[in-house]
Amino acid sequence: MVKVPSKVSVIVPVYNVERYLAKCLDSLVNQSLQNIEIVIVNDGSSDGSASIIKQYSEKYPDKVKAFTKENGGLSDARNFGIDKATGDHFGFVDSDDHVSGTMFEEMLGLAVKHDAEMVICNIQKVDEEGNVTQKLTQIPNMTEKIDLETNFSVFSDLSYFACNKLFRKELFAYKRFKKGVHFEDIQLIPQLLLECKTLAQTQNFHYQYLERSDSISKTHNEKGLDILKAVEDVEEFFKTSKYSLKTKELKGFQVLEGIYTFLAYLAFVKNETQFYEMSRELDIFIKKRGIKMKDILCYSRFDKNYLLSLPVKKIIFYLLFFTGQKKLIKKLI
Repeated sequence: MVKVPSKVSVIVPVYNVERYLAKCLDSLVNQSLQNIEIVIVNDGSSDGSASIIKQYSEKYPDKVKAFTKENGGLSDARNFGIDKATGDHFGFVDSDDHVSGTMFEEMLGLAVKHDAEMVICNIQKVDEEGNVTQKLTQIPNMTEKIDLETNFSVFSDLSYFACNKLFRKELFAYKRFKKGVHFEDIQLIPQLLLECKTLAQTQNFHYQYLERSDSISKTHNEKGLDILKAVEDVEEFFKTSKYSLKTKELKGFQVLEGIYTFLAYLAFVKNETQFYEMSRELDIFIKKRGIKMKDILCYSRFDKNYLLSLPVKKIIFYLLFFTGQKKLIKKLI
């Protein structure tokens, strides 16, 4: 029997991104990987996105599969794309970002080479002029092939973006992005990782994450509490996973995502009432899990103390919060 080459389905949710969409789609239709399917889901856009999608679906009929649905949010659009995808590996690209020309060829090659259920690449943040503003190395302290049983620290170290990963389609057999919530990646991607035995990674910065000028003034409010709810969902799944006895790494995950990620969001909450209410919710989260101050201050990521690796301004904010100086924080931010 002739083995059919693996195919990658790249799912692209689209909502009112006419300024950025062509650059995103150009980076996908010009991938060096030929056996690729670009599943574009127009999630009820009201701008010119539909016209751009039509142009690409007509120009690249063998690669582009375009769909339109009523607006349902990012998770709903991704889930719609998953249901329409026919590849044996899935990738997710946000429609205002773009990727390198060899991203999916290299990542699929690593998946096949190492029989890996998930493959990870590095991310670069770029501005609207294309300048690199930040490099986000994902797993700097490990080899190309990662056996999770022996290297489970990855679970508490990893950044849980969907967009810089390639997934074996079977991971989505019974899993979908949670609808109607924010921070859906934190809720789902750790659960998918818990289904894996082997990861693979490349140190190439394939994914280009656009920091849009119109997102700088983005409102931060109580929707940040979805971070804590996402961690709770992962905790429940962790109990029944094959890694359920690795409680040290679970605590690391709780500290990184439930405390540090949450606080990084909380720092931008301007409404004082919301700030104090969310602070109380975090205090409850910490107390309920028996997380000690030592666990937080000594949390190590990639074999280095996490707190000490941060910019001074962040260190001051976190230390003030941990020592109960919330009123002083509000004066400073």
